[in-house]
Amino acid sequence: MRILVIEDDPKIASFIRRGLMQENYAVDHAADGSQGASMAEDRAYDLIIVDLLLPKLAGMQVILRTRQKRPKVPILVLTAKASVEDIVAALDAGADDYLRKPFDFAELTARLRALLRRGNSTITEYRIADLVLDPGRRTVSRGGQMIDLSVKEFALLEYLLHHAHRPVTRTSIIEHVWDLHFDTFTNIVDVYVNYLRNKLDKNFSPRLIHTVRGVGYVLTDENHPTA
Repeated sequence: MRILVIEDDPKIASFIRRGLMQENYAVDHAADGSQGASMAEDRAYDLIIVDLLLPKLAGMQVILRTRQKRPKVPILVLTAKASVEDIVAALDAGADDYLRKPFDFAELTARLRALLRRGNSTITEYRIADLVLDPGRRTVSRGGQMIDLSVKEFALLEYLLHHAHRPVTRTSIIEHVWDLHFDTFTNIVDVYVNYLRNKLDKNFSPRLIHTVRGVGYVLTDENHPTA
């Protein structure tokens, strides 16, 4: 899951970003409304957190612009403006929920989980062949056998399942699962794909995780010409 945080206070932004990364979310940050609106328009985020009091472009305008391009993305407003009128205006503009500053991080993450569940209400589980991943319960099984995955293995599998039957690049995997934003020669993706293969493919048929030479990987139960 990738979240965009639009917050001009560097301490608050750092606090949120660090905490969400510890919860295994990938997090991007924009320090002003103009940058945040552009990022929200250019990239499909799973959720957006936006302050109302922002330089260059007010949070209300960010919400309105985002809703035109991304009508379904959940938006959570963080605000020090506590008036009912401000909150109503933000919700009417397209926000899904709000949280007043100062806030408790546990409440923030609880509200994010609720919004993400609501946004993915039509997806109760992912299935390919006899592989089942339940994102709500965070369980994985194949052939009726429960499979224990680490946090990163689960995140990688969920990302592959979300893009099932479509090749995904190593770069996109690194960005979404490890929250790295630069080209790297690390083989961490290949290592973790191998972990998944040992747990999900080694003792089962058909093989589901395939290498796409020169690109990355694809998870599919369809015939695939590559290794």
